[in-house]
Amino acid sequence: MTGSAVLDDLRSRGLVHDHTDERGLRTLLDERGVTLYHGIDPSASSLHVGNLVGILVLRRFQDAGHRPLALVGGATGMVGDPGGRSDERNLLDADTLGANVAGIRAQVEQLLDIGGSTGVELVNNLDWTGEVRLLDFLRDVGKHVTVNQMVAKESIRSRMEGEHGISFTEFSYMLLQAFDFWWLHEEYGCRLQIGGSDQWGNITAGIDLTRRRSGAAVHGLSWPLITRADGTKFGKSAEGAVWLDPARTLPYEFHQYFLRSDDRDVERFLLQLILLPVGEVREIMAAHTDAPERRVAQAALADAVTELVHGGEEVRRAVAAARALFGKGEFDLESLEALRGIVPETEVAGDVIGDAEPVVDLLVATGVCSSKGDARRQIGQGGIRVNGERVTDAGDAPAFIGGRFALVQRGKKLRHLVVRV
Repeated sequence: MTGSAVLDDLRSRGLVHDHTDERGLRTLLDERGVTLYHGIDPSASSLHVGNLVGILVLRRFQDAGHRPLALVGGATGMVGDPGGRSDERNLLDADTLGANVAGIRAQVEQLLDIGGSTGVELVNNLDWTGEVRLLDFLRDVGKHVTVNQMVAKESIRSRMEGEHGISFTEFSYMLLQAFDFWWLHEEYGCRLQIGGSDQWGNITAGIDLTRRRSGAAVHGLSWPLITRADGTKFGKSAEGAVWLDPARTLPYEFHQYFLRSDDRDVERFLLQLILLPVGEVREIMAAHTDAPERRVAQAALADAVTELVHGGEEVRRAVAAARALFGKGEFDLESLEALRGIVPETEVAGDVIGDAEPVVDLLVATGVCSSKGDARRQIGQGGIRVNGERVTDAGDAPAFIGGRFALVQRGKKLRHLVVRV
């Protein structure tokens, strides 16, 4: 894909919401190596899956021969973007912001090509904003933007009409982001800013500032905010955000999140969250439509997005772990090994398990049962399984797959991995 064909590809994926003059934008993108940028809010030390859309839009432009800048807002992060919120953000201290910026940088470098003439460059707006004096900012930026213009933006107007109003700190965010676009145009020749539809007011403020200060025509493009069919914000679960950092969301949990995608969402996620060509997505959806109960689209999505973020080995482990937890008696050394770190685990020595009631000893040693009496009751009621097999006799010897692992299950939900040492 080259030139402005990337715009057609984005539209076919449902990733075009607002844009500046299309003819001018196409003319621009028909040039090779156009510099564009996307800003990321460093409110946490990791991106979540809601951020993945923007990173992959940058990647699509990069693959089309353009040069991406990924801006991590070390300065704007100190202020907080009012867009999409009904109340004031908590301000972060400099050390926390620094740690967040570092974490996000590492993830962006993993998802975007960092080499060659179109390699991504990561920039931090604190580098050019941190030392700007207030009077200089008011003179060089503030005088070019009227309060009328700012209040007309949806992100500002909705906050002003809300219960909590908006502080001057967050009101000024738009000016800071506009300043970023102008500065990146001057220093990097940046001519396009991209972002979610909630950023459109900030993007157009930067376009206006660059025109007024430099007399240059620059462009903007936004995509729709991504939500799920049930109306919840994309990237959120009942417990909170689904993070790209494997220490915050296990790759297995990440994979499961996408396996559970609603049929009404899965085609859109395939188009927007992975890098398959549109034609291949259509083929996956045709197979899915023929046999929706097989959930082939969800499986393709979960495998592809997990591989993109965590690598192929974590996909293999996630599939193996799910086979042990949800398969029909499919227990092997690989699947039980993959459960490590996913379910509670206890290491046991051989002398912990006696000859008289080995399963009872095992249940007590792992804490699955509180006492030998509790263990005997659970076995008598048919509530204990080891490696998927119901235990009917306390005198049965538990089988250790590969001589190392046994998966103990109490009831329908409690699972515990036993590792023999």
